[in-house]
Amino acid sequence: MKIVKILSVIIVSIITFYYCNSVPITGRKQLNIIPDSKINSLSFQQYNEFIRSNKLSTDEKSTALVKKVGINIKNAVEKFFAEKNLSKELQGYQWEFNLVESDEVNAWCMPGGKVVVYTGILPITKDETGLAVVMGHEIAHAVAKHGSERLSQALLQKLGGLALDIALQEQPEATRNLFFAAYGIGTTVGIILPYSRTHESEADRLGLIFMALAGYNPNVAIEFWQRMAELNKAKPPEFLSTHPSDKTRIENLKKFLPEAIQYYKQ
Repeated sequence: MKIVKILSVIIVSIITFYYCNSVPITGRKQLNIIPDSKINSLSFQQYNEFIRSNKLSTDEKSTALVKKVGINIKNAVEKFFAEKNLSKELQGYQWEFNLVESDEVNAWCMPGGKVVVYTGILPITKDETGLAVVMGHEIAHAVAKHGSERLSQALLQKLGGLALDIALQEQPEATRNLFFAAYGIGTTVGIILPYSRTHESEADRLGLIFMALAGYNPNVAIEFWQRMAELNKAKPPEFLSTHPSDKTRIENLKKFLPEAIQYYKQ
């Protein structure tokens, strides 16, 4: 038994060493054992299933605004990454921006640039810049490959480090459940939780930069999250949440703003 544990530690250490990448801009080290081509392929399949089974908004004005903001941020990020010789980080992306009818106050971006905004969040965003706060944050999750990082951790913990394509063949249901969990569909109280809070803060920082690069005033993010705080007064304690508390988030955003303002002024 001790030998098995020692071997497991050695294997995880080797995998961590060889598959440790850095998040663009922040430089944070992350474990990612999943090729982008694999995760993007799975993402596109799940995204297409979601679009087929959910109702797209018929509000032409709001839909056009979501697409406009998405394209503005996408173009700014691609331009910035090209200038920094980081275009390979966005290789294989097939950007798409959709507004879905739902009372849920939410939005998300799957690997490869598939972005969905729910109509329920529009009263909170209020305008184009408020929407840029949300979409910049969600796009940051995808660009920083947070889902791949979480899924890599889950594959190591739950399936012994199987490659994604093998895991899908041998344990398809379990692997898809891990994929959903990696993108916040369901909650896990345990080792992944601290990483998720780290991801949220990192997405806040990158989201400010991305919206600023697209010409949106990042100061508006404070106002948006203050409105969210009013909406979220009844929330679980922060240590049981995958997101920072609203107070913590706003305090961190204020610290991130000077950096983002530099990109806004460029």
